[in-house]
Amino acid sequence: MGDPEPIGGFGSRVAAAVAATGPLCAGIDPSGELLGQWGMTDDAKGLRQFGIRCIEAFAGVVPVVKPQVAFFERFGSTGLAALEWLLVEAREAGLLVIADAKRADIGSTMAAYATAWLDPDSPLCADAVTAVPYLGLGALQPMIDLAGAHRRGVIVVVRSSNPEGRVLQGALTRSGAGPSVEDMLLAEIAQANRAGGAPSGTVGAVVGATLQPSTFPLPELGGTILAPGVGAQGASAVDAGALFRGCAPGSVLANVSRSVLAAGPDVRTLAAAARRARDEMGEALA
Repeated sequence: MGDPEPIGGFGSRVAAAVAATGPLCAGIDPSGELLGQWGMTDDAKGLRQFGIRCIEAFAGVVPVVKPQVAFFERFGSTGLAALEWLLVEAREAGLLVIADAKRADIGSTMAAYATAWLDPDSPLCADAVTAVPYLGLGALQPMIDLAGAHRRGVIVVVRSSNPEGRVLQGALTRSGAGPSVEDMLLAEIAQANRAGGAPSGTVGAVVGATLQPSTFPLPELGGTILAPGVGAQGASAVDAGALFRGCAPGSVLANVSRSVLAAGPDVRTLAAAARRARDEMGEALA
């Protein structure tokens, strides 16, 4: 059997965790390069050692961690076993976990992805999972439904911080007469979060902190905003504060990875780097 069901919708769970700790999501990205910098082997053993340091450093300092699934998948079953272990350890340390898997498909395949990442009986179950909407947001419905049923979340990649995404995400719909693709998706997410019977904040969105504001008013999203781009990609806490002005307290999570992980492997130094980033974001979003 899986862990006990969480209490409250995903959005309210994140808001409560942010209120207790601060508005930061710390990435856990054990790339081969970073494992080498930390003096660890580039294998499943190194993944576990990396995870131990991250959990020790981030527990009680940040509310949410986000392991990048690809860095575990590259080692097959042993890497996935290390990820399963990390998910359990993070939960026991009181951290919410967003599995950065960026899944997308249709029908029964999408339902299977949902079961893998959001069903409490799955060994890979996380508090939320990232998903890609470019088969249509409606194709994610099996995942959204399962997330809502279990008080978990789906974080949809809408306005990513990578420059390659701008042409597709900013393209205008209806032959140039409608809103941009990203604004259409944000409006659809807001509608999904208003749907009757669904726990508040089931569906969130990735909105890069490096970007200029789009037309959709982000305070109306109704879900968690995961904001990459702060730190190594060039956005500052001040930039994020300006972009997300007016959003509900606890609804914005700045995502930092490289800029904090570069402080490792010493646990105290890593925790101090996360604390500085957290405090900067807390001040900017206040």
